[in-house]
Amino acid sequence: MKELSLHILDILENAVEAGASRMEIRIDEDPSGDDLTIVIRDNGRGMAPETAERTVDPFYSTRKTRHVGLGLPLFSEAARRCEGALRIDSKPGKGTAVTAMFRRSHIDRAPLGDIATALLAILLSERPVD
Repeated sequence: MKELSLHILDILENAVEAGASRMEIRIDEDPSGDDLTIVIRDNGRGMAPETAERTVDPFYSTRKTRHVGLGLPLFSEAARRCEGALRIDSKPGKGTAVTAMFRRSHIDRAPLGDIATALLAILLSERPVD
């Protein structure tokens, strides 16, 4: 994806599909440490540890409508490409937190993009979310 905001939108859409009614996004930029960190938390149904581990596999999906899931694998690869990493913390019945870390100045780091439009797309969807 050309902008990090599109990755964020994809994760927010996943959270809504997982029954989340509340989502939190935190974007921390540390120029002195050359870090960019994006954290997305939700109160959806969460996942078992073995399921959370498999979510970065492009050929794994819990959806019945298709057999691949590229959102998290692409986000993970975007972070790794920029000397960063992606971490998924999830507990069944509690929700999920996705943390993506990037080297801020890396030449391959995509721009943040249009965060406002990504948020509006979720907020104006047919499901009530905070």
